[in-house]
Amino acid sequence: MPLPDRKDYPISMRLPEADVAMIDRAAALKGRSRTDFVRDAAVRAAEEALMEQQLIRMTEEGFADFMALMVAPAEVVPELVEVMRRPAPWEADYRAKD
Repeated sequence: MPLPDRKDYPISMRLPEADVAMIDRAAALKGRSRTDFVRDAAVRAAEEALMEQQLIRMTEEGFADFMALMVAPAEVVPELVEVMRRPAPWEADYRAKD
């Protein structure tokens, strides 16, 4: 008799008490269960690992366009210049914008 298709698969792991305590604390801060918190963190880490290994394919023309953008002089974005010149909130001369 064939088994029905499963939608969820249990994963079990042994962790030191300190790790579980930290995970529980972080999950509580986010208003999540331990399971949801760990699942999201694991999936995010897996996606990141896979993306790091992903091969990007493009046409010769697309690659030429990409390289032209990479070697072109940077364009000044006045709004970004203004933001970067502002003191950070932890700096002595910081003033909140009204």
